[in-house]
Amino acid sequence: MKKLLILASLIAFSMSSVIAAETTTTTDKVKKEPVAQTEVKPAKPDCQKAKAKGDFKRAKFEDRLNLTEEQKIKINELRVKGHEQMKPIMEQVKAKKQEAEAIKRSRMAVEMQQEKLDEIRAELKELYKQAHDLRMQNMKDFESILTKKQRKELEKIKKEGRQRFEKEHKRPPMGPRPGEDRGQRPHHPEPIAE
Repeated sequence: MKKLLILASLIAFSMSSVIAAETTTTTDKVKKEPVAQTEVKPAKPDCQKAKAKGDFKRAKFEDRLNLTEEQKIKINELRVKGHEQMKPIMEQVKAKKQEAEAIKRSRMAVEMQQEKLDEIRAELKELYKQAHDLRMQNMKDFESILTKKQRKELEKIKKEGRQRFEKEHKRPPMGPRPGEDRGQRPHHPEPIAE
């Protein structure tokens, strides 16, 4: 057995030195012989595709509301302003989540860990409330730019969006499953022993 292990390690060592020697000679050849390179255009990253899709949806939304150029400019300013206001809140959320992960991985006592995680959850809840309040204020500011006719169309768009969401995200019915009483598991007959 020992001889087999020694033989296997010698073969592995010799193969690795042969491969290393071949790569050295190959890199020497590459350095001496310039290779013509063709220009390859990189594929669009997913974020650019998503941005293009978002731009398309925004344009479709603006067309449906029949926004004027002046309204589009004001709305874009509101969007940028809202993004800048939201950025520090989202950075704090990210930092709190990272802090929670670090606490989960730490070796501190379970009670201490749970106490710190509860504090972080409370802080996150407050940050989420701030973000929600900011979104609601931005929505009010957005709607103040619109005319009455545009607001009615916006309400239709919101209603359609809610219906589409409910259709795509159906909740399971509440209560016990068929054949199941509350608090009990469904009855499964015992297998018949042969």
